Amino acid sequence: MADIAEIPLTRIDGAADKLANHKGNVLLVVNVASKCGLTPQYEGLEKLYKQYQDKGFEVLGFPANDFGAQEPGTNEEIVAFCSANYGVSFPMFSKADVTGPGKQPLYAALTAAVPTKQGPAAEFRDRLKGYGMTPTEDPEVLWNFEKFLIGRDGQIAARFAPGTEPGDPALVGAIEAELAK
Repeated sequence: MADIAEIPLTRIDGAADKLANHKGNVLLVVNVASKCGLTPQYEGLEKLYKQYQDKGFEVLGFPANDFGAQEPGTNEEIVAFCSANYGVSFPMFSKADVTGPGKQPLYAALTAAVPTKQGPAAEFRDRLKGYGMTPTEDPEVLWNFEKFLIGRDGQIAARFAPGTEPGDPALVGAIEAELAK
């Protein structure tokens, strides 16, 4: 597998970036959407970012319109929404696919490296089926707000299901454990 740190990324403002530019920090990579039932997780993600930022922690938001067309906006509209509604100050990246044949290379590498997720994935799949939807199966991203935790060493430490809230003790504990390394 290619080194995920060197995969080219594009910030939501069009600037070039890559995970290597965040080296030495603990990263929480999250695919986000503005019109999802989980969108209020933005508030918890921003709280986590503010709480641990001075210890070398970053949340990296990756807007995607893969699930139920819940991120229809342009990059500019996404920035405006996140700022106005949740005061998002963590780094955001250009909207791109996180699942399927057109998924961005970072998500292809993340899902290949850690094909299964912790947390309430089975329950979430059942809820989607209850709404008449066909959920993805592992290793694909299940829905908006799935989370990948990357340690200071650049290795993927954990993957959490979309229903894992930012304040969930398992997620917070994993972040704190990585920050302590």
